[in-house]
Amino acid sequence: MNKMICMVATLVSLTCATNATAQSKRLQEKVKGFFLQSLTTQQKTLENDGREAFVRNHPTDTQLQTPIEGNNVANYQAMVWTAWCEANKGLQEEKLIAPDDLQQEKHSAWNLPTCLEPNATMPYYYGRKGASAENGATTKAPLFLYLHGSGPKQTEWANGIKLGQRFQDAPSIYFIPQIPNEGEYYRWWQLAKQYAWEKLIRQALASGEVDANRLYVFGISEGGYGSQRLASFYADYWAAAGPMAGGEPLKNAPVENCANIGFSFLTGADDRGFYRNQLTWYTQVAFDSLQLARPLSADKQPLFRHRIQLLPEMQHYVPYGLTTPWLKQFVRNPYPKTVLWEDYEMNGRHRSGFYNLQVLERPSEARTFYEMNIDNNRVDINVSNVEYVTTQKDKQWGIEMKFNRNYTPATGGKLRVYLNHELVNLNEPITLTINGKQVFQGMAKPNLQAMVNSCAEYFDPCRIFPVAIDATY
Repeated sequence: MNKMICMVATLVSLTCATNATAQSKRLQEKVKGFFLQSLTTQQKTLENDGREAFVRNHPTDTQLQTPIEGNNVANYQAMVWTAWCEANKGLQEEKLIAPDDLQQEKHSAWNLPTCLEPNATMPYYYGRKGASAENGATTKAPLFLYLHGSGPKQTEWANGIKLGQRFQDAPSIYFIPQIPNEGEYYRWWQLAKQYAWEKLIRQALASGEVDANRLYVFGISEGGYGSQRLASFYADYWAAAGPMAGGEPLKNAPVENCANIGFSFLTGADDRGFYRNQLTWYTQVAFDSLQLARPLSADKQPLFRHRIQLLPEMQHYVPYGLTTPWLKQFVRNPYPKTVLWEDYEMNGRHRSGFYNLQVLERPSEARTFYEMNIDNNRVDINVSNVEYVTTQKDKQWGIEMKFNRNYTPATGGKLRVYLNHELVNLNEPITLTINGKQVFQGMAKPNLQAMVNSCAEYFDPCRIFPVAIDATY
């Protein structure tokens, strides 16, 4: 009799496990379907609405809602990421080539949307340096995005592959693009290039070959300008950034955004072209000042880690090999408890999210500054409108060199705050304040909707957040 009871119990247990597995597979297919539909819709919207659709950059929102028990969060996160990777694999688009040995100089090209830039084809090298296997399995590698200078683009691209092979940063993977067009489109931060960088990060992370917490951007001359801008605009993806022989006015690359990442900047002390040495100096002063004012984040980590140097007796050439070994020592923290973000437009387009923040409605068309600090289970966010006042302007080219900024409390916006166990204790009540006003207090339960939305927003395996709190201010 007891034997019969045990057999029945075993059969019931196996049936339940089979049903649970089948339900999990069905749910994964639903999530995959949502992702694939969203990605396809984005493509079609870009084709139909063009530049306006890309600039609008409106977040997607799923209606998939499944409460999740705390001990199942990791399993659901893994399922969501698997569904995302499968959806990306099934998306009809030009794919990254496999990262074979960089010495082989394998290359391909992406055709960028003509609505963002006419005749924009971006050739690129993509390859791996150093050991690619450990214990018989391929290991995830750091990814370096290298941006070349503004000489003839074929020559600059050819120099880029030579430099990439030479730099002492293996094991690593390199993406070395060629600028699609010269003339007025010879800028690495313009819309078509933003499209390319987001596609690169999305595909590279979904491939499973790249370490999500070890992405780096650097460049020389025009690539120095570009990497300084991209460092600030996409700071939540980078472990570190390294412009060389550049020098952007800080309005184009707010320093605050580079909290939590490594930042190297090397320029010749005698590189006076377009005031590169002077603007590099302004960048150093800004970083040093912020480091003194804000040495530690809310979780007691160094907030600003930088090496900015004007190299004596050097003009536009600097030793390029110094940068990537310095960058590679940094590993991204995807969950900083202090976030500083000046939400600004780059070529007319804003980011829709940054670290664990997502903008649902902007308080104005102007710039907005967000400061988030998390202490235990209290999340405090200050949101301000930012006004720039130019205090120094070059007389020859009209370059705005220095600025003062005025901050006033922002109202009329809507913000989504994503949270996980690394940021707060989800088993205890959470308090959220915006500009000193409590907008949420209570338990926040994990839900599939937050995971799917955050994955679609960031396409980042580390930022599949189980909790989302929406708040107006």
